[in-house]
Amino acid sequence: MNPTNVFEFFRKSTEQIKTKTQNIDSVLFLLDFDNHGSFLRVIDKTGNQVEASYLNYGGAIRHVLRLVEEIQERNSFLIDWEKPNDELYLAEYEHLMEQLRRCDNLVDSTMRPITFAEGDAKLKLDLHKVTSEKISNAAVIKSNVIVEWNGEIFEEFRFITDEYLLAGFKIIHTAPIGGNYNGLSYFNTTLKEDELTLFLSLFFSNVDQIEQVNYEDFRLQFSEERIHASPSLIFEKIDADESLIMRVGQSLPDVGVEMLNQFELYRFAEANDLERVITVKYIEREPIETIIQEVEALLKKQTPKKRAKTERAEIIREGELFIIPQEIASNFIYNELPELLLKYQLFGAEKLKSYKIATISPTLSMNLTHNIDFFEGEVTLNFDGEKMNLFEVLNQYNKNKYVQLSDGTHALVNEKYIRRLERIFKKKDQNAQISFFDMPLVEEIIEEKITGEIFQRPKAFYNGLNQLSEQPFVQPPVINATLRPYQEQGVKWLKYLQEYQLGGCLADDMGLGKTLQTIALLASVYQEKGADKPSLIVMPKSLLYNWEREVAKFAPQLSTYVFHTPERDLELALKKNLIFTTYSIARNEIERLKDIAFLYVILDESQNIKNINALTTKAIMLLQGDYRLALSGTPVENNLGELYSLFRFLNPTMFGTTSRFTKDYLTPIQKSNDKLAMQHLRKKIYPFILRRLKRDVLQELPDKIEQVLYVEMSDEQRTLYDQRRQFYQYAISSEIASKGIQNAKFFIFQALNELRQIASLPENMSNGKIISPKRELLQEQLMDTIANGHKALVFANYLNAIELIGETLDAEGIDYVSMTGATRDRQKLVDRFQNDPNCKVFIMTLKTGGTGLNLTAADTIFIFDPWWNVAAENQAIDRSHRFGQVNKVLAYKLITQNTIEEKILQLQQVKKELFDNIIESDSSSMKSLSEEDIDFILGVN
Repeated sequence: MNPTNVFEFFRKSTEQIKTKTQNIDSVLFLLDFDNHGSFLRVIDKTGNQVEASYLNYGGAIRHVLRLVEEIQERNSFLIDWEKPNDELYLAEYEHLMEQLRRCDNLVDSTMRPITFAEGDAKLKLDLHKVTSEKISNAAVIKSNVIVEWNGEIFEEFRFITDEYLLAGFKIIHTAPIGGNYNGLSYFNTTLKEDELTLFLSLFFSNVDQIEQVNYEDFRLQFSEERIHASPSLIFEKIDADESLIMRVGQSLPDVGVEMLNQFELYRFAEANDLERVITVKYIEREPIETIIQEVEALLKKQTPKKRAKTERAEIIREGELFIIPQEIASNFIYNELPELLLKYQLFGAEKLKSYKIATISPTLSMNLTHNIDFFEGEVTLNFDGEKMNLFEVLNQYNKNKYVQLSDGTHALVNEKYIRRLERIFKKKDQNAQISFFDMPLVEEIIEEKITGEIFQRPKAFYNGLNQLSEQPFVQPPVINATLRPYQEQGVKWLKYLQEYQLGGCLADDMGLGKTLQTIALLASVYQEKGADKPSLIVMPKSLLYNWEREVAKFAPQLSTYVFHTPERDLELALKKNLIFTTYSIARNEIERLKDIAFLYVILDESQNIKNINALTTKAIMLLQGDYRLALSGTPVENNLGELYSLFRFLNPTMFGTTSRFTKDYLTPIQKSNDKLAMQHLRKKIYPFILRRLKRDVLQELPDKIEQVLYVEMSDEQRTLYDQRRQFYQYAISSEIASKGIQNAKFFIFQALNELRQIASLPENMSNGKIISPKRELLQEQLMDTIANGHKALVFANYLNAIELIGETLDAEGIDYVSMTGATRDRQKLVDRFQNDPNCKVFIMTLKTGGTGLNLTAADTIFIFDPWWNVAAENQAIDRSHRFGQVNKVLAYKLITQNTIEEKILQLQQVKKELFDNIIESDSSSMKSLSEEDIDFILGVN
């Protein structure tokens, strides 16, 4: 490029030379706010606004002053009738922000310095119910938009532009939230619970880039699925001359017909109370003109052709409003409305009485007898004196969307009421059937109280359930444990279901003692009833020996048998109280197991039968037991179909066929978020699922709960381990004999290290041919942890373990971070784990994570393989269990049975310094390691 061109390009034009004469030693940039937004002023040290020429300054201040002059010069020719024309609003000149970032002279209205913060802020919507307050007898939700930056929470902040905000004395960048940022403060409000759908829809239609909503245990998801607005007819009134005034509109569930007209909504957000998820969808709607034209064409079709046009006979249209003469309106209602009801939502139908259209709430009557699992008989509906059979009403409604009465009236019945009747009553021949489990729902819709001897059992069950918390708890004297109050309540609930021979799911959060409560139940049952029948407990393979140890610890009087090995003996197993087996063995042995009458059939990790069509599920359904129980921290992992499968096992008659469940519950809830269907399902299953979260029982828990999970080696792993153990047992003995224990310490450490790897990560020592059962157990536990809304830390000693655990999480689609000694920007990973709700797991080496980290976002910790020194493990656990942790911390140690890991665990209790001594460089420290210690470590269990 020609140098002359460069000089010409940067040469000032004569128009750029200013005559500003104020000579100011230093200027400040004032950032302030008014009703129009954030503005910038140039001031001196006394706070007075000044005009300072950029020619007198250098660096970033010069650039800002020059830009300010240029903007002011352009604005001098403009008149803005809404905003003061002498203020420079930063939202209109966002390019100034990057220049201001380089300046050190920015102040607020109190002359306090303002600085730019490094990193981005995240906006979150915080919602919480206020139980002590009510609006119009409805529950109250308080809403606040908060900002989180670098672990700090700011409730007070103001937006400067759509991607810069001022919090305290810091300007923080955030993802652009859209042009409505000045209205964000209006979302700091109080609303009724039934306004939540509209509130969330309004929020997500006006605010972008918010990825977290804090509302109880709900999770937020953005769906590609679109929700279609329903075309609607709104009958306003009947005029004095009997003309019908009708309006055309569109509506969405739970937000009313007026909302799409009153608000600019393009997103619809709804909270699914059953699945605990807030789903945000895009709204799809037809052009309103298309709907108007369709209705107008149908109206014209009903205009009498042979009648001369008069002013009265004409249809008048004003935008979306129609004024329809009586004769045309009558024809339209009877000829076209029934067909339109299949597509259109109807509002204001109660105003159509003069057209023989009536909105009626019929009353329900029943005449029933008891038939084993069902109540059966005649059910009728009374329409203001006219009685009709229930199924005749349902048939008419489903065909025409109304019910024809004998006087010619078209009765419009609330569709939600019709669907409720369909869910409760099943047709058998000409009679109606009602399940035991639907009696609470029947009581909601029948006028007279349900009485009579045949209803005695369900009424006694539901009434007793409501009073269960008031009943005293009798601790089984044979349990070697003191149950916490919530565990006592759990055992009472389990025994109550047993009394009525009903199945239930104990769905407590991780670490709350589902196994202990079940053992207490079994100990009590066998003490009271004797041991005439065995109980079968089915579980994942990884839990077999944990159950065996827990029973031996808490109820050793119960005899047990692990029905799993190739040498399994069913005849011997049936002589025991408790038989432990796996889902795969139960499936393979179902021909032998299905005809055995068990006392209890218990499923641990019952989500293993979530697929109703899987062979394992079909096999489990064939098992026979006097009582049935399921244990699961995640009774519904993905969809409500899993709930059906669970209750098909627990109480087979509760929901009927899969197609019936799909029609009654799955489709209305998952496709339409039908609140009433959801409410009915919740009410139906509520007595049979007991779920307590850690936060519900925080006061009853210690700050830190530590638990050992035992893992059985696979056959291939056991063979490899035994070979190497025997080799080193002989080799170390020879090494010590020839060199002495001090000179053999390196060889000893090498041997123990290899055995630890085989016990924990056999992939390392077998070229990946032997898969670690411990990794499979960790995967199950992590999935359970994440499904329950917790974050987890995983500590491992080997880099390959971190890689393999990461691969497992990748395959499950779980977001995580990992850290080793080679990681440089540790704080960046910590910040992401602490602040990003999508990042669920942090994997790291024990030494790397042992110091200097604050990881209080996690409340569940897994020690993948034990370290020599228990103090090192405790230090790692304390990364989470420390100041700032508001949850109780649950720490698991994963221990492979019959290996060096189990020996480490035992020696940690008796010789806490032993393993530190193995790796100390000071030779004198080896004196505490004896040959007996080595024999113990390498000996057979």
